[in-house]
Amino acid sequence: MSSGATAGHSCNGIRRTGGIMSLPEVASRAEWRAARQELLVKEKAATRARDALNAERRRLPMVAVDREYVFEGGDGKVTLAGLFEGRRQLVVYHFMFAPEWDAGCRSCSGFLDQIGHLAHLRARGTTFAAVSRAPYTKILPFKARMGWTLPWYSSYLSEFNADFEVTVADEGELTERPGLSCFLRDGDRVFHTYSTYERGLDGLGSTTSLLDLTALGRQEEWEEPRGRASALGAPAGSDRVRYHDEYDD
Repeated sequence: MSSGATAGHSCNGIRRTGGIMSLPEVASRAEWRAARQELLVKEKAATRARDALNAERRRLPMVAVDREYVFEGGDGKVTLAGLFEGRRQLVVYHFMFAPEWDAGCRSCSGFLDQIGHLAHLRARGTTFAAVSRAPYTKILPFKARMGWTLPWYSSYLSEFNADFEVTVADEGELTERPGLSCFLRDGDRVFHTYSTYERGLDGLGSTTSLLDLTALGRQEEWEEPRGRASALGAPAGSDRVRYHDEYDD
């Protein structure tokens, strides 16, 4: 046995039941720093590419939503426009919860657990809500069990889930899939601006990650296309971000 190794261990991994868990190579501090700097160059390139991709997303056209969907929430029946709660934008998380299920999807529950304080989104005129196909009488006790206070609505008996491709027919049976959709309100008119599904949800949960999916973005002046946020946003680096208990809304 080589120096520094012990029974059941090696420099390349730790022996576990059923195999060996690979670990990073051991290096000096100087070697680590050099490798880290190489990676940093790629990380900065990825950040610039992400900013460019977000700008492309904001340049997507939008589609008018003319169908009158009816949802049920804590205050009774409400339309899609009502889900905005008077704000300019709406981000809907399509939470997998079929009418015949007794509880919501575990993965979707993990996603909602990651959502931060909604005051930061609301301060940027953006409402976040979850929507599921299960009746509200099933959603309410599960929501209480999870300890969530965010808005959660039932789309039961409406075509909302089907129209936004999160309830799909698979060999004659309805199947749920996770997704997220963004909407923009202009007066009384509602527009669909973006949707993403499954792996497209990876990395989402923070305020900025959700705003990056919307037509208005983070509403900071450096964002492209220029001028879109001028009436709503503030220059980057301003004091617009506050403690969540300091916002008016």
